[in-house]
Amino acid sequence: MIGNALGALYFIVRTLLSMLLFVFMLRVLLQWARADFRNPLAQAVVKITNPLVMPLRRLLPPIGKVDTSSIVAVLIVAALGELILSLFTGTSFLLDPVHWVKLIVVKLVWTTLNAYFWAILIYSVLSMIAPGGYSPMQSLLGALCEPVLRPFRRIIPPIAGLDFSPLWACLAIQALLFFVPVL
Repeated sequence: MIGNALGALYFIVRTLLSMLLFVFMLRVLLQWARADFRNPLAQAVVKITNPLVMPLRRLLPPIGKVDTSSIVAVLIVAALGELILSLFTGTSFLLDPVHWVKLIVVKLVWTTLNAYFWAILIYSVLSMIAPGGYSPMQSLLGALCEPVLRPFRRIIPPIAGLDFSPLWACLAIQALLFFVPVL
């Protein structure tokens, strides 16, 4: 019974930490995609991440167009998340910092690829449900997904008016996930 309770608690903590990392990663990805931060969903991402990003911004100036404070915040959230999860499992990554760094890099790559997979999937479903319509989510997903979908559209033209580029982009992302090592 205690093992099941600890397993359930581990699942909840891991899920919450993954969601938090996803939100911080989304802030960075939206900045790189030059999304409209007046969008209500983008504002929600900013408000959730500001408590960590704003103090870092006073310490770390941007380098060109790269918001170093947001990138460092993603790294901090990923590192703290893995540290908290290691406390549950009883492993100590402090003894092997190289493994800990690899684990964080893998987590960031996996989170980024997964974020794009789900963003493209939701964006394509929304475009089929309400083509040409406006919603804050569709606008934000468009800004995030269009740079990824553009190369696929150049290679794969629409067939009978249907755009298959999201399908191929999702397949490519899933194929890339096979190369992300499981640590």
